[in-house]
Amino acid sequence: MVVTVIVIVAVVVILAIALITSYNRFVKQRNLIQESWRQIDVELHRRYDLIPNLVETVRAFAAHERHVFEEVARLRTQAQGVQGAAPEQRAQAETALSGALRQMMISVEAYPQLQSNQNFLNLQRELTDTEDRIAAGRRFYNANVGDYNTRIEAFPSNLIANGFKFEKAGYFEVEDAAVRSVPQVSFGTIGAVAGESAPPHVGPGQPSSGQVQPQMPGYEGQQNPQALPSYGPPNGGHPQQQYSGQQGQQQGQPSYGPPNGGQAGGPPAGPDRPQDGQPPFTG
Repeated sequence: MVVTVIVIVAVVVILAIALITSYNRFVKQRNLIQESWRQIDVELHRRYDLIPNLVETVRAFAAHERHVFEEVARLRTQAQGVQGAAPEQRAQAETALSGALRQMMISVEAYPQLQSNQNFLNLQRELTDTEDRIAAGRRFYNANVGDYNTRIEAFPSNLIANGFKFEKAGYFEVEDAAVRSVPQVSFGTIGAVAGESAPPHVGPGQPSSGQVQPQMPGYEGQQNPQALPSYGPPNGGHPQQQYSGQQGQQQGQPSYGPPNGGQAGGPPAGPDRPQDGQPPFTG
């Protein structure tokens, strides 16, 4: 009986310790999320303070870009108006404001004098540093939110989360089209840059460019010269008489027609060759 009581007390103590540990961990994660969000909020306020000075500097050199300045001012006011809202709503307002700032920076490229202005360069550098700190704080905040939401959904920590009303936190994700866009690769462009052209398409049975396909007279339709038909010696002559003329042609010697002549295919008579039926010229 005493052992049973001791076992029950030990189980209750272990469960109480696990409950307290899990609850304290939820509280710690929730406070960490709130602290990381306050760091983001500080950088966002710093950006709100830099935007009016940046707009006034740009306006002095590009006064006719009025619609861009008005859009930036309107979106800045809209972002400041949702400071107490959920992170999802803040993210939407910040995405619109970032797009307007990017459009204003694109219009600045048409004014070389503005790009060399020291005041503008200082404001641009401070704005870039602020954007980098906002991005770093956003990554840290979203990582903490991911761990916290995972524990809320996992078992058995979800029992404690449901019992003590721990709710899931929202992510702060700014949609940046320039970062998420996929680069387009064109092999034709790469070849043009490298000074090379793409090889033409060669279909089956067609010779490639730069190669000469040999053609034999009378056998243009045959692709394999070895498959040409073999003919015997004319007029029933001995095969040696036929090949003697071919060997002479290969050695650079003149080839005479078949004797007893006048057969078609022989070379014409000349001053160095006798007519058919006449003795050769001896000089």
